[in-house]
Amino acid sequence: MESQRNILLIGLLFVSFLLWQQWQVDNAPQPVAHTHTSVAPSTVADAHSSDVPSADSALPEVTTNSKELITVTTDLLEIKIDPMGGDIVYSALLAHKLEENGDDPFILLEQTNDIYYVAQSGLIGRDGIDSSRSGRAHFDSTSREYTLAADQDTLNVPLTYVAANGVTYTKMFTLYRGKYNVNVDYNINNTSSEQLQVQMYGQIKHSIKKSESSMMMPTYRGAAFSTADTRYEKYSFDDMVDTNLDKSTLGGWAAMLQHYFVSAWVPPENDKNIIFSSVSAGGLANIGFRGALYDIAPGSEQTLNAQFYVGPKDQESLSEISDSLNLVVDYGFLWWLAVPIYKLLMFFQSLVTNWGIAIILITLTVRGALYPLTKAQYTSMAKMRNLQPKLAEMKERLGDDRQKMGQAMMELYKKEKVNPMGGCLPILLQMPIFIALYWVLLESVELRHAPFMLWITDLSVQDPYYVMPILMGISMFVMQKMQPMAPTMDPMQVKMMQWMPVIFTVFFLWFPAGLVLYWLVGNLVAITQQKIIYAGLEKKGLK
Repeated sequence: MESQRNILLIGLLFVSFLLWQQWQVDNAPQPVAHTHTSVAPSTVADAHSSDVPSADSALPEVTTNSKELITVTTDLLEIKIDPMGGDIVYSALLAHKLEENGDDPFILLEQTNDIYYVAQSGLIGRDGIDSSRSGRAHFDSTSREYTLAADQDTLNVPLTYVAANGVTYTKMFTLYRGKYNVNVDYNINNTSSEQLQVQMYGQIKHSIKKSESSMMMPTYRGAAFSTADTRYEKYSFDDMVDTNLDKSTLGGWAAMLQHYFVSAWVPPENDKNIIFSSVSAGGLANIGFRGALYDIAPGSEQTLNAQFYVGPKDQESLSEISDSLNLVVDYGFLWWLAVPIYKLLMFFQSLVTNWGIAIILITLTVRGALYPLTKAQYTSMAKMRNLQPKLAEMKERLGDDRQKMGQAMMELYKKEKVNPMGGCLPILLQMPIFIALYWVLLESVELRHAPFMLWITDLSVQDPYYVMPILMGISMFVMQKMQPMAPTMDPMQVKMMQWMPVIFTVFFLWFPAGLVLYWLVGNLVAITQQKIIYAGLEKKGLK
């Protein structure tokens, strides 16, 4: 009886958690953004913040199919650079396919009728060449095609611009074998007789899109940023519409997120930067940074730089760029539990090279660790069942006197050494583990298109034939039959218990196959454990 109530409890808790998550996405009041009030050092130029080409700027005339674009290809990336401003207007992730078993790569940055998503960078300030006042610089390149050769680990793509005063600006893109980050350097050779004052900026422009999440897949699409005070904070499109960001910080980063993938500008961690955002009336959102203001004396050179990441939410790669950028893999409030689960999952995967088997091993590990508590749970349930006749006699003798009934029950529990709450602890421990694993399976890009066996070719999406959810429902039904309802149980509660396997099966039809696998294997382990524990209890005279 207690076990059935626990199953009902965990089901209601988890469904309530999912409903709360979706309500947060759709209806929760958005946090009010507060402008940073500290005075920025002189090395940060706030006076020229309006110089950054805003989201209101007209869309570039150059499209991703234009012959004028510069195409750069490495082992992992294909990007296209617009010579007007040197913006990255297209990125294809060659190691990640758009569809399972497909040939087309996943495209992150692009300009189409449906979405506008580009990474822009430039120089602003008094002598900037990319400001809203001066317009964008048009760079020259010696080639329209750059490819990382088999014997190369680094690929440099130099773009040059010579201003009217003779100053030479070289914008260097550096890409690396096995990496998704692009290093962007501005080298300014001041051959003029005047001192120059410039400031680098980088921003990501994105069409404002509605969230595509659902109750079972509450994924996030929008912006995020990091400052010295706040290591990671989401800043949704609604937040951006309400209030423009303007935060002074040492280091920091600005990013656009979607399920499994991220693009981010990461300025130098020792520079004072401004993290900003803006929104256009036409439905474009910007988030980015303005870097430190540099004075460049006549006859001298200065290099300004930042890193741009465009790729999957790979925690190891993200951590190499910034110690907080890996937080874009958002495990929610149970991150402290999800991180070790993720590491354990990765460890098992390194041993068996099959994500489904790794999930099974995680399940066995969790169930094995909780076995002492599970045994205590079933022992407590058996003792409670054996006390039912005494409790029924007590209720008949004491009638409706709740105070005396409560005192008598506590004395009986103490005498028989029974903890009436003993059956709840394993469930309460399993619930956060289940939610943490849910977020690990939902957020880990490693599981995207990861096969298991037979018809399960992608553990990150639902079972296409609903076989595992049905098997999971059958396993719940078997567990239910192994624990008969008490005669004194409320009839309405009995009906709810009888329908629980059906209700769970319906919910799990849309869950990621990896999560259903975890639950199914967990049920099978629980059935086995019950058999073993019950056999031991019967030897002790406890039915």
